[in-house]
Formats: sequence, structure tokens, C-alpha cells
Amino acid sequence: MDDRQRVSSSSPWELTIGYSRAMRIGDRVFVAGTAPKWNDGEVDPDPAAQARRCFEIIDDALSAVGSALRDVVRTRIYLIDADDFGPIGAVHGEMMSEALPVNTTVVVAALLDPRWKVEIEVEAVLPSSDSRDRNT
Repeated sequence: MDDRQRVSSSSPWELTIGYSRAMRIGDRVFVAGTAPKWNDGEVDPDPAAQARRCFEIIDDALSAVGSALRDVVRTRIYLIDADDFGPIGAVHGEMMSEALPVNTTVVVAALLDPRWKVEIEVEAVLPSSDSRDRNT
């Protein structure tokens, strides 16, 4: 039996390329590399705004499978300009202040859309109900 719970963002690329925005398997959740675009295709040129938009999309995907940003255990940040690390890192720090996940940040030659300054992916692990009770 397939226990995979998939989340779609309704992107036309998902079916063409063959991927899901997010997938939950048991207590693990994986969110694909997330770009900073709005539903109308627009992209804010500000790197901090782009990081915030990525986390908004990620948060929605996590919520769709019963998870949340506090459950994130790993983040990967892809930048095209190392000078953008300060503002993007500050947003990461704000959004991940409860989870404090492990992180890898790399500077890459380019992202799919030249307007994107950042792309973020995450992995989360849902705590057992016992540990949630102990932490509340």
C-alpha cells in the first residue's frame, strides 16, 4: 500500500516534469525547491521578500500534510549572489527560530528564472503525539 501523501501547488511543471510540491511519508515531509513567485507569476526583486515568499509557500505545503515550520529539521538555500545571504539569512532566522534546523546554503550559477535570487527546500519530521504533549 502506498502511504505517500502528495501536495500539489497546481504548477503546470509538476505534471510535465513529474514531481510534487511536497510529500509526506509516515512522519517525514519533504518540500521541493521552492521559488519566490506569486500566483500571477510576478517576482519581488528584493531578496528578503523573495525568501519570505518561499517560506509562505513552504508553510502552506507543510500545513497541507499536517506539519508546520516548527517541524522542519533541514533547510537548503540556493542563492545566485553571496551578497544576498545577509537579508535572506535574516528571514531564515526569523522563520526558523523555533525549529533551528540544520542548514546548507550554496551559491549557484543560476536558477531557472533569472528573476529568482533564492530557492529554498526543506525537510520536516513530525514529532509523535507523546513528544508534542511533553513540549506544550
